[in-house]
This record gives sequence, structure tokens and C-alpha cells, in this order.
Amino acid sequence: MMNKTDKIYIAGHRGLVGSAIIRALQKAGFTNLVYRTHAELDLTQQQKVNDFFAHEKPDYVFLAAAKVGGIHANNVYRGDFIYENLMVQSNVIEAARRHQTKRLLFLGSSCIYPRDCAQPMREEYLLTGTLEQTNEPYAIAKIAGIKQCEAYNSQFGTDFVSVMPTNLYGQNDNFNLETSHVLPALLRKVHEAKLAKSPNVTIWGTGTPLREFLHVDDMAAACLFVMDKTDFNAIVNIGSGQEVSIRELAELICNVVGFDGKIVFDATKPDGTPRKLLDTSRLTNLGWKAQIKLEEGLKQTYAWFIENNHVAVASLV
Repeated sequence: MMNKTDKIYIAGHRGLVGSAIIRALQKAGFTNLVYRTHAELDLTQQQKVNDFFAHEKPDYVFLAAAKVGGIHANNVYRGDFIYENLMVQSNVIEAARRHQTKRLLFLGSSCIYPRDCAQPMREEYLLTGTLEQTNEPYAIAKIAGIKQCEAYNSQFGTDFVSVMPTNLYGQNDNFNLETSHVLPALLRKVHEAKLAKSPNVTIWGTGTPLREFLHVDDMAAACLFVMDKTDFNAIVNIGSGQEVSIRELAELICNVVGFDGKIVFDATKPDGTPRKLLDTSRLTNLGWKAQIKLEEGLKQTYAWFIENNHVAVASLV
């Protein structure tokens, strides 16, 4: 188990998950946290990553650094998504092996599972079918990271574990309408419609796809929990176990924001995967379960968005 003074490297510390992991570690009393900005350490550069590990020699690594985005970004910047994610995760995982990191936790994604996967999605369904086309490059990169961890554990005796989060949201989320995921994008669009006193708000797709959402503070708690389960290094899903339709999500966000206009669905835009619900029984059996309900989490996220609006929408407004 991690000791309070162990050196812990959080890759991607400014992102949604990385920043939540730091908050969780600090709250738990860990005092020796290491992180670097992209300007200080470009994780796509192998030699720089190796030099960093040689100097810092972290005991534990949370690999939360990744290029992420919603349907539009994944589908348009396909080359960027596969290249940057492959490079970042390969360099960090290899450096952790070389410099005897005790344990590494790699963050995958629920999009690793087949598009038409049986629901809820169990960990053993990986590589049993065709991926969703809109985010296939990103999914392939994440699958490569999972398999790299598995291969290193097998060949080199490392102790690397991969976790598969469902759709995440919360403090420090990306609210850029060009690159954000569905929940923060909807929250911002509804907020702006309210400010503009618009009679309606337009949302991509039909509203019928089903999605599962997990507050990022729950995700961080789960990551710390799994990191301490040193007798376990299989892949594990992390989710809330609850799902809502995009229509239901939009209606809930309208209630939280206080927008009473009409919701209009643009069916000419893609829906993405019809349904994505993770089977979290493996994690539940280990002893962890999500605590933050969706409405409560949305209220917290919207309050943070309002307080940090100039930061949350600083780019591509």
C-alpha cells in the first residue's frame, strides 16, 4: 500500500481526472506529489520522459495524461488522437518499468469496448467486436496501453493496473464546445441559452443514446482504492452503474441551470454508440461503490462552472 511519504507522480495533473486525483491524495495526507506541466515535460518525447523518471524515481504513477475530446474532436482529429495517446502512454509506461516504479495505474476508457457490445459491458468483452467508428483511433490507443501494461506484467514482473472509467464530469472539466464531452458541452450550451433568453437550445443527435456518468471525485477515490489493491492488477471498470438517455440528461441540466426553453434535437448529427453501461461488479466485489448521485454532481459542477467561467471557456469561446 502507498505510504504517505512515497513519491507519487500524477501525469496529466491539470486535467479533469489528474486534478481530482491530486485533491484526493492531498485530502488523504500524501505529501510527496510530483507533477509537471506540458511546457515543463512533453510526454510525447521519449528521452525527456526517461530523464524525468531517472531523476525523480517515483514510487507510484497515476497515468491520467491523455488527449481527450467528444464525438466531434475524436472524429475530426483522428491522427492527433492516436499518435499523441500512443506516444504519451508508451513513454510513461516504459519509463516506469525502466526505473522500477512500484505500481502504475493507467486510465483507459469505456470506448475500448465494441460498438454493439452486450450491456452492461464486462471487462472480458474487450476485443470481441468492432469499435465505434467516430472514436476508433482513440480507442485503439487506449487498448494498446492496456495491453502494454499486461505484457509488461507478464514479461518483466511489473505491477501495472488499468482502469476503465465511464463518462466523467466535474470540476476542471473541458467546456470548449469544439472539443468537450457531452455533459459539459450540454451544460455550457444550456447556460448560454439561458443568458441569451433563447426560446430553445439545439442538441446533437436524437437524444435516444443511453450514457452512464461518474463524478470525477468518485473516479479519483476509485483510483486511490485500486492503487492500494496490490494483489490485483487485472483491468477493472469504474462507473456509477446508472444510465440516462441524452434527452433525460439534457432535461436534468435544464432544471439545474434554470432554463425553461425548448430542447431541439438535430438528428442530422451523429449519436455515437447507442448504449454504454459498464458492468462494475468486479470493482464492487473488491469493495468500492460510487457515492455521488448525478443531480448532486451536476449542481456541484454547474456551481464550479459559474465561479470559474472565465477559465472554463477561455479557449474557442
